[in-house]
Amino acid sequence: MTTSLPKTMKGVVLTGHGGLDKLELRNDLALPELAENEVLIKVGACAVNNTDINTRIGWYSKQVTADTNAGGSGGFDTIDDQDASWSGIPLTFPRIQGADVAGHIVAVGDQVDPSRIGERVMVRAMQQHPHTDESFRCITFGSECDGGFAQYTKALAGEAFTVNSTMTDVELASFPCAFSTAENMVDRANVKAGDVVLVTGASGGVGAAAVQLSKRRGASVIAVCGADKHQQVLEMGADRTIARGDSLIESLGTMAVDVVLDLVAGEQWPELPEVLRRGGRYAVAGAIGGPLTELDVRTLYLKDLSFFGCTYQQRHVFENLVSYIEAGEIKPVVSNTYPLEQIHQTQEDFLAKKFVGKLVLVPEH
Repeated sequence: MTTSLPKTMKGVVLTGHGGLDKLELRNDLALPELAENEVLIKVGACAVNNTDINTRIGWYSKQVTADTNAGGSGGFDTIDDQDASWSGIPLTFPRIQGADVAGHIVAVGDQVDPSRIGERVMVRAMQQHPHTDESFRCITFGSECDGGFAQYTKALAGEAFTVNSTMTDVELASFPCAFSTAENMVDRANVKAGDVVLVTGASGGVGAAAVQLSKRRGASVIAVCGADKHQQVLEMGADRTIARGDSLIESLGTMAVDVVLDLVAGEQWPELPEVLRRGGRYAVAGAIGGPLTELDVRTLYLKDLSFFGCTYQQRHVFENLVSYIEAGEIKPVVSNTYPLEQIHQTQEDFLAKKFVGKLVLVPEH
């Protein structure tokens, strides 16, 4: 069942791995065709994430050892297209990226209740693989399927979550990818009241979310971020800040925190196991500072540390997120909005990291 819809739409297509020139604005894209269990969504807003950059430049390839920014604008000279996606499965081009979608359902497939037309929804960014219920098998919206950098997108009906909120679409679009990633880390590491939590990259989308979500559970939060962003991060709820690059051991001492939520890795990573207390938990969902580090394995086993790599998300993670939004327990952090036509500028500003929170694209600016 459908309402009156145009035959074509505006959108940005990724034509291959590489620089910003691989992102092409088109005004003649066909509207997505719905399968029987899918819904068509008019995109109100779609935020930008590290995974958009990483996927475009092929940073996930094992051939790449540098940080994201090293190839952010121009891509990398040498990557292996066969392992350049986060899943290790080659991408199909052209691809419409964009994992962070908020909008309204405007059409439904034959097996979807037509009463869903008009619902305001967010799309789950990290989804269960559609062809298996096996744990740790997943796809990313905007990677293995087309996403939200367009006027319209489609999603499985079960992955479009109704949201009852007075927030704008721009505000809602700041949540799906970053906050679900952070909630998954918090959930996997079992953050609880009384814990002392260290968050790296705390001024970024996921880091800012991790601060809020840890505080929501009653933890005390130490945030690592650029010195110029300390006040904003404190206003988000952090109890203390440490300037990016300052020695964590000198600032905190060893045996200082219960949990580390890491999004950076990079050269300073060896300090993280040292500042964890015995029995501490380390969760990671990013490596924007560089993917290769050194680990003294003795620290891992002698301190009885637990390490959690966090990509796959169980369904309750996104359900939790929606409930927090509807209860007013978390707040959006949006730095700026851009029309879809300015996607190159948006990604350049994203790479410059001179903001706190999220940058959001609006198809109908």
